[in-house]
Amino acid sequence: METDTIQGYHIHIYYPEAAGPELARAFRDALAARFEVELGMWRETAGGPHPSAMFQVTFAAPRFAEIVPWLMLNRGGLDVLVHPETGDDVADHGDFALWLGRVLPIDFEAIRAFMALRRQREGHGAAD
Repeated sequence: METDTIQGYHIHIYYPEAAGPELARAFRDALAARFEVELGMWRETAGGPHPSAMFQVTFAAPRFAEIVPWLMLNRGGLDVLVHPETGDDVADHGDFALWLGRVLPIDFEAIRAFMALRRQREGHGAAD
């Protein structure tokens, strides 16, 4: 597989629910103020394939070299999953993933179910 298949990157920043979202919110604000990123979903509890509270950030592939080193040095003890967007969500969250901090258990069955639903919707939409 060639790196030109990478359409961008997702960052999932996990935080302990018991600690509350304050640290994560401050980290998210700092990230958004410093870099050209798109702020995505925020979950205050575990859900879908994600094992704990988290928020998501998306950024363009050319920004990897500036954003990821900053994450390495400034994550403040938060667990961070960085993964490419190649179109294969299972591989992106698994084989192609980069973890900063603890490696958390991702629910790959939930990802497979989401991918199947997405394919079904796309196939259904094409038939209309």
